[in-house]
Amino acid sequence: MAQTVAQPTAATPAVPATLPLRAIAPWAVFFGVLMLVLLYFVGAEQGATSVFSGTVVHEWVHDARHLLGFPCH
Repeated sequence: MAQTVAQPTAATPAVPATLPLRAIAPWAVFFGVLMLVLLYFVGAEQGATSVFSGTVVHEWVHDARHLLGFPCH
C-alpha cells in the first residue's frame, strides 16, 4: 500500500520546524567560549598578559593578527 504525503496548499500553509532553545544553548555557549579563547590568543597573547612564555604563540598567530587589524610591532 503506497503512502501519500500531503502537499501544503493555500488552505494548509507550511509550518517551519521549531528547534527548542534548550537544544541550541549548550552549543552557543561552547562556541562563544571557543571564540573568546581564540580572540585572546590572536589579540592579546604577548607581553605582560601572556599565558605561555616566549614568542611561540605570537609567531603562530602573527598573520592572523595583521589580518584582523591587531598591532603587534
